[in-house]
Amino acid sequence: MAASSSPSPAPLMSPSGVVAVVGPQFCAPYVVALTVTKKALSLSDGDFVVSDVNGGVLMKVQGRVLSLHSRRVLCDSAGSPIISMREKTLSMHHRWNVYRGDSSDHKDLLFTVKKSHMLQLKTELDVFFAANTAEQHCDFKVKGSWFERSCTFYLGDTNTIIALMSRQYELKNVLLGKDTFGVTVYPNVDYAFVVAIIVILDEIHRDHMEHGE
Repeated sequence: MAASSSPSPAPLMSPSGVVAVVGPQFCAPYVVALTVTKKALSLSDGDFVVSDVNGGVLMKVQGRVLSLHSRRVLCDSAGSPIISMREKTLSMHHRWNVYRGDSSDHKDLLFTVKKSHMLQLKTELDVFFAANTAEQHCDFKVKGSWFERSCTFYLGDTNTIIALMSRQYELKNVLLGKDTFGVTVYPNVDYAFVVAIIVILDEIHRDHMEHGE
C-alpha cells in the first residue's frame, strides 16, 4: 500500500551528464535555442508559445488565470499534456508542485519550485526533486532578474550553468503586446523542465506585482 503513494523516482542524472527531469526525449546532445513568447493578456489557454530556431511551435502553455490558485499545463504542439504546474495554496515561499501529465496525484509529482527567500529583491528560486523530501539542499537554482528577463539556471548550489534566459526585443511583438525572450538550454539538459521553470517564474512575478510583495 505504501508504494502506491510514493513519489516518482528521482529524475535521471547519468554519468554522461544527461539531466532528464521530465523525460529523456526533451534532452538533446547539443545546445537548444528556444524562443518563448507570452501574450500581454490571455484569459484562456495559449498564453505562452515555445518555438525552435526555425519558428516551429514545440510547446504551448494552457491554464486558468481567474482562479483561487494558479494552474498551468505545458502541452506539446498537438495539445497533449506534458506536465501540470499547480500552485500550493497559502504558501509563504510561493511553492509550486509540478506533476507528470495533467495529474495532481502525489505519485506523479516530479519536482517542486519555491522562492529561496520570502523577501528578496532579486529573482532566486530553489528546485527540488520529488524524492528530495528533506529539502536540505536544492537540486537546481535559478538566479537573476525577472524584471529584466535575465536569469541563469544552475545545477544545485554550484556554478554549473544548465540554461540561460534573456529578453528579445522585436518590434512586431512589442506592437502586438507580446513579451518575447530567448532561452539557451545546454546540451543534455531537459528543455521541457527549463520551460516549466520559466512559466512558474512568470506566475511568481505576477503575484508579486498584484500583491505588492
